[in-house]
Amino acid sequence: MDIFEYMRNSNMEKESPLASRLRPSTLEEVVGQKHIIGKDKLLYRAIKADKISSVIFYGPPGTGKTTLAKVIANTTSAEFKQINATIANKKDMEEVVDGAKAALGMYGKKTILFIDEIHRFNKGQQDYLLPFVEDGTLILIGATTENPYFEVNNALISRSIIFELKPLGQEDIKELVYRAVNDEKKGMGAYRAVIDEDAAKFLSDVSGGDARMALNAVELGILTTDRSEDGLIHITLEVAEQCIQKRAARYDKDGDNHYDTISAFIKSMRGSDVDAAIYYLARMLYAGESVTFIARRIMICASEDVGLADPQALVVANAAAQTVHNIGMPEARIVLAEAAAYVAAAPKSNSVYKAIDDALMYIKNNPTGAIPPHLQDAHYKGAAKLGHGLNYKYAHDYKNHYVKQQYLPDGMENISFYEPTVNGYEKNIKEHLEKIRKEAE
Repeated sequence: MDIFEYMRNSNMEKESPLASRLRPSTLEEVVGQKHIIGKDKLLYRAIKADKISSVIFYGPPGTGKTTLAKVIANTTSAEFKQINATIANKKDMEEVVDGAKAALGMYGKKTILFIDEIHRFNKGQQDYLLPFVEDGTLILIGATTENPYFEVNNALISRSIIFELKPLGQEDIKELVYRAVNDEKKGMGAYRAVIDEDAAKFLSDVSGGDARMALNAVELGILTTDRSEDGLIHITLEVAEQCIQKRAARYDKDGDNHYDTISAFIKSMRGSDVDAAIYYLARMLYAGESVTFIARRIMICASEDVGLADPQALVVANAAAQTVHNIGMPEARIVLAEAAAYVAAAPKSNSVYKAIDDALMYIKNNPTGAIPPHLQDAHYKGAAKLGHGLNYKYAHDYKNHYVKQQYLPDGMENISFYEPTVNGYEKNIKEHLEKIRKEAE
């Protein structure tokens, strides 16, 4: 590195955005992601021991994928190279490979290649890396916001460990916000700014787990806000709202409003009010609620409140949950709206919900009855000699594929748990059961 390159890198570091300057250089400085970098976790031990193998970091923007790569760069004795898949070409990769071969051959030194946005590489580019990852010439660190099982070649996936990074929690973001305001070396501490508690909480909430979004708002707020009479720059809730261009919705994920909103959402779907369901969904999305949490509630409503009145409701809700997991926001809003609207508009029945709870209550309060002998398994050794399965009537041998025989234990013959309604498809179920039972008499 010559003096000009050194000066250029120094100036870039000083002029880079706050989110970049504030990146930690050690594991101890990293905020969040304790499920993969806690002190007893594999990744923590591997980084500390400088024994990192090929890995792919997968998660939403601003969750620390590049940060972890930089920490590895600062702690490893290996050569560390970085390229961005959005602008890199084959020549760039060939230069890295040639350098890695030279470092390994001449000095016995390994090379770690960090590829940001690795999902942007096409199949040919990914295939080019494969033999060098395979023979240890390169240790690959990939970062992607897309599901790697869909976007990265299976061959690379099989040679890498996938670590999924989660959106940072509200307390994690808040810690970074205060660090940004007060840190004089990496942050904005030299500007003598203070941030109000409600402003910090707002930024940590609406950023949706994206640290970069919150830090960009802090930087903009400090650089554009005039000093007050006390000589300090005050980042208030109003300033925070302006800097992130999002109104502070009255929504506390840990408070009553969180539960009130999700309750209103579910009750609106149960009450078949599509407009209200969409409205409360929008309120939650606007406030940064977890899309997976919302998807789970739609699935519950589909089974609890729609049930067999429309069996497709649960299929739609489950498909929506999987799609949301695969694509994330902002497109997830459309998927969730479609599922919520379907469940809200569907005919309703809680007959199955009531049936399973009534059955559980019966079992809790009554002795467990013996299974009728003709229903017992006759295939295991000696079972037939004991009379198991004897006189069982095979339903498919009878009209309507139904035959009247005892299925419940003795003493329960007249007990009924499931009572289908006449709503939606469940009306067909009710009519079918009545028909086959009547014709079997």
